[in-house]
Amino acid sequence: MNSRPHRTDPSPSPSGGEVSDGAVSRVPRWLRVLLPAALILVWVAAAGLGGPLFGRIDEVSSNDRTAYLPTTAEATEVQERLDGFTEGDAIPAVVVFVSQDALTDEDLDVIGDRLAEAGGLGTVDGDVSPVIPSDDGVAAQAFVPLSGSADLGEATTALRDALATDLPDGVDVYITGPAGLSSDLGTAFAGIDGLLLGVALAAVLIILVIVYRSLLLPLAVLATSLFALCAALLVVWNLANQGVLLLSGQTQGILFILVIGAATDYALLYVARYREELVHTPARWTATRRALRGSFEPILASGGTVIVGLLCLLLSELRSNSTLGPVAAIGIAFAMLAALTLLPALLLAMGRAAFWPRRPVYDPASAQAGGEAGGLWGRVAGLVRARPRITWVTTALVLAVGCLGVTQLQASGVPQSELVLGASEARTGQDRLAEHFPAGSGSPAYVLTPQEDLQDAADVLLDEDGIASVAVTADTPSSTAPVTADGIEALGPPGTPVPEPVVSDGDVLLQATLSDAADSAAAEETIRDLRASYADVVPEALVGGVSATDLDTNDASIRDRTVIVPTVLVVILLILMLLLRAVLAPVLLILTTVLSFGTAMGVAALVFNDLLGFPGADPAVPLFGFVFLVALGIDYNIFLMTRVREESITHGTREGVLRGLRLTGGIITSAGLVLAATFTALAVIPVLFLVQLAFIVAFGVLLDTFVVRSLLVPALSYDVGRAIWWPSKLARGRR
Repeated sequence: MNSRPHRTDPSPSPSGGEVSDGAVSRVPRWLRVLLPAALILVWVAAAGLGGPLFGRIDEVSSNDRTAYLPTTAEATEVQERLDGFTEGDAIPAVVVFVSQDALTDEDLDVIGDRLAEAGGLGTVDGDVSPVIPSDDGVAAQAFVPLSGSADLGEATTALRDALATDLPDGVDVYITGPAGLSSDLGTAFAGIDGLLLGVALAAVLIILVIVYRSLLLPLAVLATSLFALCAALLVVWNLANQGVLLLSGQTQGILFILVIGAATDYALLYVARYREELVHTPARWTATRRALRGSFEPILASGGTVIVGLLCLLLSELRSNSTLGPVAAIGIAFAMLAALTLLPALLLAMGRAAFWPRRPVYDPASAQAGGEAGGLWGRVAGLVRARPRITWVTTALVLAVGCLGVTQLQASGVPQSELVLGASEARTGQDRLAEHFPAGSGSPAYVLTPQEDLQDAADVLLDEDGIASVAVTADTPSSTAPVTADGIEALGPPGTPVPEPVVSDGDVLLQATLSDAADSAAAEETIRDLRASYADVVPEALVGGVSATDLDTNDASIRDRTVIVPTVLVVILLILMLLLRAVLAPVLLILTTVLSFGTAMGVAALVFNDLLGFPGADPAVPLFGFVFLVALGIDYNIFLMTRVREESITHGTREGVLRGLRLTGGIITSAGLVLAATFTALAVIPVLFLVQLAFIVAFGVLLDTFVVRSLLVPALSYDVGRAIWWPSKLARGRR
């Protein structure tokens, strides 16, 4: 009788192929083939349905700022009442003609003819105003109402072409005002479907090829990210089409980048676990099962944390913020789902061939190695072991110095004309307008007031320094009639009757031309002063218009920051406590993440002000930067500390910290590079908000990856020792 014990450990076949072990033998072969095939087919179907929607997002999106204001804002209430005073939903284009010399009567006649011809364009919705010459005689302006349902980019281009034909020599024409500014913004977002996605995917592919030095594996990871985005877009597009969600250009761009970056990060984590298990077992089914078991909790915890953080945006009064929360959360959910279903199915189908030419070799003896003792991360772990306190104190002090720049951050709002970076006809036209006319021409402040208080409300406007002229909506060819301290004036020769104002629900609509550009800070202050004055004189009066919309948007953004920032911190802290089953470790992780965010914002302020010369930042920039950096930055701490806790159970806390650092160092660094690269891709869209967000998040992620997660957190955890897990049982262990 042979006394040699029966071998139960799996062993590789001589050819290097897959062999079965006990766990695999209990799973029918048909199921091992059918399950991954079914998952792949489901994702292919979802991508097939969602992919074509990339070119149709403009059907369900809008960049109209008034659509995102809270319903209780004054500007919103006025906007909803405008239909009672004006016909249609026309958007005014302010046309500015500027000559090198004084305009003659013949020049003005030619300009008038061009305007009359332009009035016949299909995109013009209403009567074109007569030519209005400037007092200095070298410029003229006119107002052309463009259809709100038209593509403003095409409409303004057609209008410009029609007006520029056969103009007098030396006369230039500019399209500005609400229509011109919206057109420029739409043109800036035009590359969001192709250029942004292409740059992001190319950056990710390059990093993956460098990291894996493989041909098939980067394509599998990239396919996972792209399919996740297609599936997310399928859901988001249909919800937006049903009116459940609101989409804007910036929301669309953030969704693209967030899904690609997050899905790739989660895929990197799974691939690392899968490769590790392929070294420990020869059977790819077993390796898949173990890799899923090892990566499921950190991916779910990481994605769940990001989702909860994003959903805190639902507390925002601005719908542009509150709708981003669920849109981005849907994207993160599909990123997690793809990383835990599609990618495992693809890698199970390909086996070790996915890693060619660097296929992992079965080596059970390596299971006890705990990561390379040498190499970069072995040396970093050695530094943490040798000088933990000096390492974390020095790192924290350097980050604290970086936080000082936060005091220079100018995030009180920027003019709409400054939102588009680079050349902007609307911005140039607005500058030319301000040189020859009241800068607020074409974008009046609206005052909705009871009919009996018309004169009192007009007197408040006439007494305000920031108001150039006042008119009331009336039944006249120009739809307005001037209002002075003596009342409504007649238009025409002596004896012409005074026109009656248009009355809607007992109210009249005053239109005030601002002395300053409608999107300027000075105009916002004028609106604020008017509201304060009306509170005493005509409490029922409501002030709206472009300037009021900007003011209400900025005020709501500042309020959102005050409410959402502490809410996100508390929610993520509670999640970390549940995940790590401790109190002290989550508190320290939150503090390090906040410190990192402060440094990122401080450096960003210096870069924006001194290096790039930006005019300021939208109040939502710090809010979005905080939500993304805290939610995404805590990801890497979750990846690290869940592995540290796992290793600490067996090897003790201090050794667990070192092993966790060595085992996760490479993968978290790769994930950080991918996420930073994808957010950097946002900078290809020439919109100030997105460029600033790209820098803040990309720099902050790199800071988290290379400083906070690599040095600060490991050194601090090593120095604190087992007390880091207080009050759990691990804190009472021997090591």
